[in-house]
Amino acid sequence: MKHSLYQNKKILIIGGTGTIGQHLTRCLLEEHPQVIRIFSRDEHKQYEMGLNFHSEREQLRFLIGDVRDSNRLSRAMEGIDYVFHCAAMKHVPACEYNPFEAVQTNVLGTQNVIQNALSSHVKKVLFISTDKAISPTNTYGATKLLAEKLISATELNKGPNSTVFSAVRFGNVMGSRGSVIPLFKKQILEQGEITITDPDMLRYMMTPGQAIKLILKANELATGGEVFVLKMPVVRIEDLANVMIKELSAKYDVNRPVRIKQIGLRPGEKRFEELMTEDEVEYANETEDMYIIFSQYRKKENLDGETGAKCINKPVPLMRDIISKEEILDWIIKEKLI
Repeated sequence: MKHSLYQNKKILIIGGTGTIGQHLTRCLLEEHPQVIRIFSRDEHKQYEMGLNFHSEREQLRFLIGDVRDSNRLSRAMEGIDYVFHCAAMKHVPACEYNPFEAVQTNVLGTQNVIQNALSSHVKKVLFISTDKAISPTNTYGATKLLAEKLISATELNKGPNSTVFSAVRFGNVMGSRGSVIPLFKKQILEQGEITITDPDMLRYMMTPGQAIKLILKANELATGGEVFVLKMPVVRIEDLANVMIKELSAKYDVNRPVRIKQIGLRPGEKRFEELMTEDEVEYANETEDMYIIFSQYRKKENLDGETGAKCINKPVPLMRDIISKEEILDWIIKEKLI
């Protein structure tokens, strides 16, 4: 699928050194943009990313900065056409222990992105959200929900400005930095033991490739204020653990048995996640591979037929079918996650 939308354009990826940011950069480079600016606060990650993208360095610009710093964002957005806002504090325990730090990054930082995008007359801004924003029980989810609301509400108060703001709502991206797959791998190889909070915990999961496909498709379809939600498969955490134990034990010739230890839910953690709320269904359309939740500020009669979709008018989609261990293994191998 070709995305000529980005040819000869200037792109800013905020939080571009993260897993999603780097996969997105790789994909966008194939569309021959004029430049991609990578904005993040970690100079070492920028150095490592520069090495990984050595042959494409002429099209990349690495900018040290923080979404909390509005002035720095203003400079980063000069002349930019498209913004992908991937930066966040995302680790649940860290956000629980440092709640206002999460507010400053995830909420105030997003407002800084919005204000500077408006001032710079950016064409489109796409915000990366999470399924934890639905009925949040932790600080991370609550701050992401507020950030989504800021993005959606901007359609009501941006005046004559033509910048389009939208969001994508992810589940867990398999293999991303700090996620469960790298953790399980480390535990298997170094400790001979995997710790899980609850063996029956279910999580929406997607591969990095699926995540990038959703981002690019959403940005093309966005007309303002939408939240795009991929129809993600569900993984049972104990199934994932067992698949990784079997595969890594064979790959690295692990002779000792690897046990699974249950440690209980962490503060603010859910056993099951949701994709949408009941209220959102009233403003949602459905396509083959995603739900499109329109801004509540747009009139309901204008939703039918947009993006070629049909209003769903049915119960909120909760958990879909749990994928098999064979499918989990296939994902892991294809995406080279271990």
